[in-house]
Amino acid sequence: MEFAKKLKEERLKHNLSQEDLARELNISRQSISKWELEKGYPNIETLIILSDLFNISIDELIKGDSFLKEKIIKEGKLGELKMTDQFKWLYVVSSILVVAWLFILPWYNLSGLTLSIINLIGIIYFGIVVNYVKNNKKNFFN
Repeated sequence: MEFAKKLKEERLKHNLSQEDLARELNISRQSISKWELEKGYPNIETLIILSDLFNISIDELIKGDSFLKEKIIKEGKLGELKMTDQFKWLYVVSSILVVAWLFILPWYNLSGLTLSIINLIGIIYFGIVVNYVKNNKKNFFN
């Protein structure tokens, strides 16, 4: 059964109008209509809420709709890629900043306390990033 048909079936089984369901999901009624007319699909977060609301698994909700399954898989992979790229850049930028803090700033005429505080902040920041990378190696270095 395709998602559109399953959504409508579950909505009617729970005595909900499109307006009622839209209110539950905090979206427009037109979105529900679009899904039921097979002109669009909800995102994964909304699918989770729908499965909870209808007390069925996500698998039951999307079973038979190969397009929606592919869309969810693709969104998941893109989401992972974006996060990985963001943290790679964070790692690179923080590395450059730490090098600057530790090796370039001491050549400037800053008071000892100011320099110590700047270095401490840099080391803590770098430590947080290194800790994140260490704990997420599998996802980070794809």
